[in-house]
Amino acid sequence: METIVLGVEPRIIKKGEAERIRKNGIVPAVVYHKGEETVAISVNELALKKLIHSAESHIIDLKFPDGKIKRSFIKEVQFHPVTDRIIHTDFQLFSAEEVIELEVPVAVTGESNGVEKGGKLLIILHALTIKGKPENMPDHLVVDVTALEIGHSIHVREIPMGAYTGLEIMDDPDAPVITVLASKKEAEATVEAAPTTAS
Repeated sequence: METIVLGVEPRIIKKGEAERIRKNGIVPAVVYHKGEETVAISVNELALKKLIHSAESHIIDLKFPDGKIKRSFIKEVQFHPVTDRIIHTDFQLFSAEEVIELEVPVAVTGESNGVEKGGKLLIILHALTIKGKPENMPDHLVVDVTALEIGHSIHVREIPMGAYTGLEIMDDPDAPVITVLASKKEAEATVEAAPTTAS
Protein backbone atom coordinates (compact mmCIF):
# COMPACT_ATOMS: atom_id res chain seq x y z
CA MET A 1 0.00 0.00 0.00
CA GLU A 2 1.29 3.45 -0.96
CA THR A 3 2.17 5.93 1.79
CA ILE A 4 1.21 9.58 1.21
CA VAL A 5 2.72 12.54 3.08
CA LEU A 6 0.11 15.09 4.15
CA GLY A 7 1.07 18.42 5.70
CA VAL A 8 -0.97 19.39 8.77
CA GLU A 9 -1.08 22.28 11.25
CA PRO A 10 -1.94 22.19 14.97
CA ARG A 11 -5.33 23.80 15.62
CA ILE A 12 -6.72 25.67 18.60
CA ILE A 13 -10.31 24.70 19.39
CA LYS A 14 -12.44 27.77 20.03
CA LYS A 15 -15.92 28.98 19.12
CA GLY A 16 -16.33 29.82 15.43
CA GLU A 17 -12.77 28.76 14.53
CA ALA A 18 -13.77 25.66 12.52
CA GLU A 19 -16.16 27.64 10.33
CA ARG A 20 -13.60 30.39 9.82
CA ILE A 21 -10.87 28.08 8.53
CA ARG A 22 -13.33 26.19 6.28
CA LYS A 23 -13.96 29.46 4.42
CA ASN A 24 -10.21 29.55 3.67
CA GLY A 25 -10.14 26.05 2.16
CA ILE A 26 -8.94 24.35 5.34
CA VAL A 27 -10.59 21.32 6.96
CA PRO A 28 -10.65 20.88 10.76
CA ALA A 29 -9.56 17.41 11.86
CA VAL A 30 -8.40 15.39 14.85
CA VAL A 31 -5.66 12.80 15.34
CA TYR A 32 -6.15 10.10 17.95
CA HIS A 33 -4.59 6.89 19.20
CA LYS A 34 -5.71 4.57 21.97
CA GLY A 35 -4.26 5.70 25.28
CA GLU A 36 -3.07 9.05 23.93
CA GLU A 37 -4.52 12.54 24.01
CA THR A 38 -6.52 13.56 20.94
CA VAL A 39 -4.80 16.33 18.94
CA ALA A 40 -6.74 18.96 16.95
CA ILE A 41 -5.23 19.74 13.52
CA SER A 42 -6.14 21.40 10.23
CA VAL A 43 -5.59 20.09 6.69
CA ASN A 44 -5.66 21.63 3.22
CA GLU A 45 -9.05 20.79 1.68
CA LEU A 46 -7.77 20.13 -1.86
CA ALA A 47 -4.98 17.78 -0.69
CA LEU A 48 -7.44 15.91 1.52
CA LYS A 49 -10.05 15.66 -1.24
CA LYS A 50 -7.54 13.91 -3.55
CA LEU A 51 -6.94 11.26 -0.88
CA ILE A 52 -10.57 10.69 0.02
CA HIS A 53 -11.81 10.44 -3.57
CA SER A 54 -8.94 8.21 -4.71
CA ALA A 55 -9.72 4.74 -6.11
CA GLU A 56 -7.12 3.29 -3.72
CA SER A 57 -6.61 3.32 0.04
CA HIS A 58 -3.47 4.83 1.55
CA ILE A 59 -1.35 4.95 4.67
CA ILE A 60 -0.90 8.65 5.54
CA ASP A 61 2.17 10.23 7.09
CA LEU A 62 0.95 13.36 8.85
CA LYS A 63 3.77 15.93 8.69
CA PHE A 64 3.73 18.62 11.38
CA PRO A 65 5.46 22.04 11.09
CA ASP A 66 8.23 20.93 13.49
CA GLY A 67 9.15 18.09 11.09
CA LYS A 68 7.58 15.31 13.16
CA ILE A 69 5.77 12.63 11.16
CA LYS A 70 2.97 10.47 12.55
CA ARG A 71 1.72 7.45 10.59
CA SER A 72 -2.07 7.23 10.31
CA PHE A 73 -5.08 6.33 8.23
CA ILE A 74 -8.42 8.07 7.69
CA LYS A 75 -10.95 6.65 10.14
CA GLU A 76 -13.95 8.88 9.48
CA VAL A 77 -14.95 11.70 7.14
CA GLN A 78 -17.90 14.05 7.60
CA PHE A 79 -19.45 15.72 4.55
CA HIS A 80 -21.76 18.74 4.34
CA PRO A 81 -25.30 17.39 3.68
CA VAL A 82 -25.98 19.93 0.91
CA THR A 83 -22.65 20.87 -0.72
CA ASP A 84 -20.91 17.51 -0.07
CA ARG A 85 -17.76 19.38 0.97
CA ILE A 86 -15.52 17.75 3.57
CA ILE A 87 -16.23 19.43 6.90
CA HIS A 88 -14.27 17.22 9.34
CA THR A 89 -11.90 14.25 9.31
CA ASP A 90 -10.65 11.81 11.94
CA PHE A 91 -7.15 10.34 11.56
CA GLN A 92 -6.16 7.29 13.61
CA LEU A 93 -2.50 6.68 14.45
CA PHE A 94 -1.00 3.19 14.58
CA SER A 95 2.25 1.36 15.17
CA ALA A 96 3.87 -1.11 12.73
CA GLU A 97 2.81 -4.18 14.72
CA GLU A 98 -0.70 -2.96 15.45
CA VAL A 99 -3.73 -4.68 13.88
CA ILE A 100 -6.05 -2.11 12.31
CA GLU A 101 -9.36 -2.03 10.43
CA LEU A 102 -9.19 -0.10 7.17
CA GLU A 103 -11.70 0.51 4.37
CA VAL A 104 -10.21 -0.83 1.12
CA PRO A 105 -11.81 -0.11 -2.29
CA VAL A 106 -13.11 -3.00 -4.41
CA ALA A 107 -11.60 -3.42 -7.90
CA VAL A 108 -13.05 -5.70 -10.59
CA THR A 109 -11.07 -7.94 -12.93
CA GLY A 110 -12.25 -10.21 -15.77
CA GLU A 111 -15.12 -10.07 -18.26
CA SER A 112 -18.34 -11.31 -16.69
CA ASN A 113 -20.22 -14.07 -18.54
CA GLY A 114 -23.46 -12.34 -17.62
CA VAL A 115 -22.34 -9.02 -19.08
CA GLU A 116 -21.36 -10.73 -22.35
CA LYS A 117 -24.93 -12.07 -22.50
CA GLY A 118 -26.39 -8.58 -22.14
CA GLY A 119 -26.46 -8.11 -18.37
CA LYS A 120 -25.24 -5.08 -16.44
CA LEU A 121 -22.49 -5.32 -13.80
CA LEU A 122 -23.30 -3.51 -10.57
CA ILE A 123 -20.84 -2.96 -7.71
CA ILE A 124 -22.96 -2.81 -4.56
CA LEU A 125 -20.14 -2.41 -2.00
CA HIS A 126 -17.44 -0.10 -3.36
CA ALA A 127 -15.22 -0.68 -0.31
CA LEU A 128 -14.81 -3.39 2.33
CA THR A 129 -13.46 -3.16 5.87
CA ILE A 130 -10.26 -5.21 6.13
CA LYS A 131 -8.60 -6.22 9.42
CA GLY A 132 -4.87 -6.90 9.62
CA LYS A 133 -1.42 -5.36 9.91
CA PRO A 134 -0.77 -2.18 7.89
CA GLU A 135 2.13 -3.75 5.98
CA ASN A 136 -0.24 -6.38 4.55
CA MET A 137 -2.98 -3.98 3.46
CA PRO A 138 -3.58 -3.82 -0.32
CA ASP A 139 -4.30 -0.62 -2.28
CA HIS A 140 -7.55 -2.28 -3.37
CA LEU A 141 -9.24 -5.68 -3.12
CA VAL A 142 -9.38 -7.39 -6.53
CA VAL A 143 -12.48 -9.50 -7.28
CA ASP A 144 -12.64 -11.72 -10.40
CA VAL A 145 -16.12 -11.53 -11.97
CA THR A 146 -15.48 -13.83 -14.98
CA ALA A 147 -17.85 -16.60 -13.83
CA LEU A 148 -20.62 -14.21 -12.72
CA GLU A 149 -23.90 -14.88 -14.57
CA ILE A 150 -27.04 -12.76 -14.95
CA GLY A 151 -29.04 -12.68 -11.71
CA HIS A 152 -26.10 -13.95 -9.64
CA SER A 153 -23.99 -12.13 -7.04
CA ILE A 154 -20.60 -12.45 -5.38
CA HIS A 155 -21.00 -12.22 -1.61
CA VAL A 156 -18.40 -11.23 0.99
CA ARG A 157 -17.92 -14.87 2.05
CA GLU A 158 -17.16 -15.84 -1.59
CA ILE A 159 -14.21 -13.48 -2.03
CA PRO A 160 -10.99 -15.54 -1.94
CA MET A 161 -8.48 -14.05 0.50
CA GLY A 162 -5.61 -16.51 -0.13
CA ALA A 163 -3.55 -13.85 -1.92
CA TYR A 164 -3.85 -11.46 1.04
CA THR A 165 -1.66 -12.62 3.93
CA GLY A 166 -3.15 -12.34 7.42
CA LEU A 167 -6.16 -10.25 6.36
CA GLU A 168 -9.82 -10.71 7.21
CA ILE A 169 -12.94 -9.04 5.79
CA MET A 170 -15.07 -7.65 8.62
CA ASP A 171 -18.27 -6.99 6.63
CA ASP A 172 -21.37 -9.22 6.83
CA PRO A 173 -20.42 -12.52 5.10
CA ASP A 174 -23.85 -12.68 3.42
CA ALA A 175 -23.68 -9.15 2.00
CA PRO A 176 -23.61 -9.02 -1.85
CA VAL A 177 -20.58 -7.14 -3.19
CA ILE A 178 -21.05 -7.40 -6.97
CA THR A 179 -24.05 -8.56 -9.02
CA VAL A 180 -25.09 -8.81 -12.67
CA LEU A 181 -28.55 -7.45 -13.44
CA ALA A 182 -30.64 -8.47 -16.41
CA SER A 183 -31.16 -5.72 -18.98
CA LYS A 184 -34.60 -4.08 -18.94
CA LYS A 185 -35.51 -5.77 -22.24
CA GLU A 186 -34.51 -9.23 -20.95
CA ALA A 187 -36.37 -8.72 -17.67
CA GLU A 188 -39.56 -7.78 -19.57
CA ALA A 189 -39.17 -10.84 -21.83
CA THR A 190 -38.84 -13.08 -18.77
CA VAL A 191 -42.05 -11.68 -17.28
CA GLU A 192 -43.94 -12.18 -20.57
CA ALA A 193 -42.67 -15.75 -20.90
CA ALA A 194 -43.72 -16.71 -17.36
CA PRO A 195 -46.69 -19.13 -17.39
CA THR A 196 -49.98 -17.81 -16.04
CA THR A 197 -51.87 -19.84 -13.47
CA ALA A 198 -55.61 -20.24 -13.97
CA SER A 199 -57.67 -19.19 -10.99
